[in-house]
Amino acid sequence: MKRALLIAGLMVALAGCSLPDPRDFRFPGVYRVTVQQGNVITQDMVDRLKPGMTGRQVRFIMGEPVIGNTFRPGRWDYVYTIQPGGGERLAQRLTLYFEEDALVGFEGDFIPTAIAEAQNAEQAPGAALPGSLETRETEPDA
Repeated sequence: MKRALLIAGLMVALAGCSLPDPRDFRFPGVYRVTVQQGNVITQDMVDRLKPGMTGRQVRFIMGEPVIGNTFRPGRWDYVYTIQPGGGERLAQRLTLYFEEDALVGFEGDFIPTAIAEAQNAEQAPGAALPGSLETRETEPDA
């Protein structure tokens, strides 16, 4: 009797180790809210950006930057995240660079359509079209 009770106890204890992650547990019929944070960034907004635009013009198109950098006021960061009802979180970011209140470059998850089309038409990667924004590339460590 004691042996059967011991075996049953061990089986219950071992079965507890194989339970799924409690964070994955969902009550049936419970709605999970979609969480959105930051500035919505669209390809149309990025296509409207032109070199030499003032900070005020960029704010009109993109909205207020999410992250303000006190040490580099010429850098504006736009970040947008969305997590649909308990699913995977998606994040998009765009960083704009200014010199003397004029837009000079960008980096992030978006590039203007004109540059993307030019790169697809077998121009050198990273080459900028005349009158378009240039992408900023990080310098390799020496």
